[in-house]
Amino acid sequence: MIIYNVTCNVEQEISDEWLKWMIEIHIPEVMDTGIFVSVQINKVLSIDDSGETYAIVYSCESMKDLHKYQVNFAPILQQKHTDRYGTKVVAFRTLLEEISKF
Repeated sequence: MIIYNVTCNVEQEISDEWLKWMIEIHIPEVMDTGIFVSVQINKVLSIDDSGETYAIVYSCESMKDLHKYQVNFAPILQQKHTDRYGTKVVAFRTLLEEISKF
C-alpha cells in the first residue's frame, strides 16, 4: 500500500472554513478520481501560533496508481486549492510505503 500524506498548515482565522471545504468538496473530488482506496484526516496536536496543522492521509494500491493521480488529476485539484486559499495554507507532501500493519 502506498500512503500519500498531505500536511497542511492553515491560518487560524480560516481553519474552520478550510476544514469544512476539505471535507465537503476537495476530498470527495480527490476520492472521485478512483485512485485512492481510503482517506483519513488528522489534526496535529501541537501548540503552534502560526495556525492549525492537519495531515490528510490517502492510501492507494501502487506507485503506478499514485503516478496516474499525480499526472492526470493532482495539478487541477491542487490549483483549485491554491486559487481558493493562496498563501493562507502551506502544504507539503510525503510518500510512504506500508511495510506491515499490526
